[in-house]
Amino acid sequence: MKYKEFDRAPPVNPVKEGDVIKVKIVDRGKQGDGMARVQGLVIFVKDGKVGEEIEVKIVRTTRNAAFAEKVSA
Repeated sequence: MKYKEFDRAPPVNPVKEGDVIKVKIVDRGKQGDGMARVQGLVIFVKDGKVGEEIEVKIVRTTRNAAFAEKVSA
C-alpha cells in the first residue's frame, strides 16, 4: 500500500497565540533571537539570551515554530 500524506493527522502545536509559558533559552537564532524548545517545537524569543529562564508570551505560531516576547516583570 502506498503511503499518502493525507492519511496522517496534522501535528498538534503544543502552544498557541496568547499562551504565557516559562522557557529556558538554549541557543541563539540566525537573527540574534533566543531559541527555546517546548515538546520539540522551536520557540524564537525576541531579545532572549542563552541561559535565561524566563516567562514569554506567544505572539505568533506556524507549523514548525513559534515566536514569543518576554513578559515584563
